[in-house]
Amino acid sequence: MMEGGSRADGRNPNQLRPFTCTGNPLHRAHGSARWAQGDTVVLAAVYGPKPGTRKGENPEKASIEVVWKPKTGQIGRQEREYEMTLKRTLQSICLLTVHPNTTTSVVLQVVGDDGSLMSCAINASCAALAFAGIPMKHLAVAISCGVMDNGVVILDTSRAEEQQARSFAHLVFPNSRKSVESKDPTQRDEESERGLITCITHGAMSEDDYFNCIERGVMASSRISDFMRKTLQKEVSRDA
Repeated sequence: MMEGGSRADGRNPNQLRPFTCTGNPLHRAHGSARWAQGDTVVLAAVYGPKPGTRKGENPEKASIEVVWKPKTGQIGRQEREYEMTLKRTLQSICLLTVHPNTTTSVVLQVVGDDGSLMSCAINASCAALAFAGIPMKHLAVAISCGVMDNGVVILDTSRAEEQQARSFAHLVFPNSRKSVESKDPTQRDEESERGLITCITHGAMSEDDYFNCIERGVMASSRISDFMRKTLQKEVSRDA
């Protein structure tokens, strides 16, 4: 953080990088999306539902398979953790009983990584699932928050900021956030906690820092929700 609260790229702590989303850039996939947050770019492709589930999966429900492809090099332990986190997150928002005994594959290709990679991948995945027509309870939106050494919480962290931060978190919320309008801080915290789909933290984070990140994340998620909703509506209008 620079003097006066501005960041190395000139943003203020609550300012997000420009978001872009391209719907269905891959014609052979059943649905796809290219999601960019500044120089962090992820391409998500959805294939399915295909008949049958993988071994060990419940055949009475649909199965979600996630494949992570790094920008360079081989897939390692970190990428396997990304796959597991994404699978659990997407399973929690998809209606798995609509197409039982099927598997839907979500393939993610990292195009660029300048921080907030997991959040970018989740946003890309949700958009691709929507473009593919996969039944979902609701969309989900993700945002990354960092806690700097001076205690300031920043949104949509860059890679350099994540390396410098005392701690940072990737937060996933439902796309509809009634708690943003709440004037009672206690109620807002409780509703935020219930509405939190996924939280991944790195580094030592105090309870106050955690709830500060949640509160900032909730406000940011409403902006991302509006952007995603307008993007999907625009794509539907174009198809119509």
